[in-house]
Amino acid sequence: MTDLQVVELDSELLEGIGSYCLRSKKKSLGYINKSKWLNERFEDGLRYVQLIENKKQVGFIEFTDAENSSRVVHADNYLVIHCLWVGDTGKGYGAKLIDHCIGHAKSNGKHGVVVVTNPDTAWTPSKEIFLKNNFQMIDTAPFNFELLVYQFEKCDVLPSFPTNWDERVARFDDLTIIRSFQCPYVEVATENILAGATKLGIEANIIDIENRDALMELSPTPYGIFSVVYKGSLITFHRLTIHSVMKRLKELM
Repeated sequence: MTDLQVVELDSELLEGIGSYCLRSKKKSLGYINKSKWLNERFEDGLRYVQLIENKKQVGFIEFTDAENSSRVVHADNYLVIHCLWVGDTGKGYGAKLIDHCIGHAKSNGKHGVVVVTNPDTAWTPSKEIFLKNNFQMIDTAPFNFELLVYQFEKCDVLPSFPTNWDERVARFDDLTIIRSFQCPYVEVATENILAGATKLGIEANIIDIENRDALMELSPTPYGIFSVVYKGSLITFHRLTIHSVMKRLKELM
């Protein structure tokens, strides 16, 4: 018989079970930074929920209050899903994790739940599973970002993205990495940018986002936790190979 458990991690359980991504490389800087990031945000209400099947990690969801989230959205009194990932599709794992999040939102008097998606990268959740679970797409932003919502009741003001994306990108002329450690793959993504830039003799600035206010002001995309800008153009918001980094930088040199 299958033993499937929904487990909300705290600092103690995180130490024992471990986070989901990069779990095979627990000594890597990315994994260490992610664990530190989680521990710092549990007190702010962040939920990191894993599905455990027969003592094996098979999926997880991470969500928090919009007011504390790592996504660049206006969504007061909503929950924001940062990540949703399952090891096997077609088993209902994703729907079970989404239901858990929706239940938490209802019991805490939220207006609903939102999630940021993008079809161009696996770094954001796939919108299809949310559409199947009664989410609706309500806004879009440059670079194919989408905002989906599950709403408990109609509100006059819907969640939305900011609209000043061109201005956000244009403010950076030097090669600049804007990042936080909400995702453990940010570390290797940063390393690849720096390696490619070094080969071309380009110096890079790194801005580590420390709080929500800085995120909402500086991030050039809704994804929020990793963006690379050069000469007023967005280079990427997800990991690139060193070769791809060099190619994109050369196009702007």
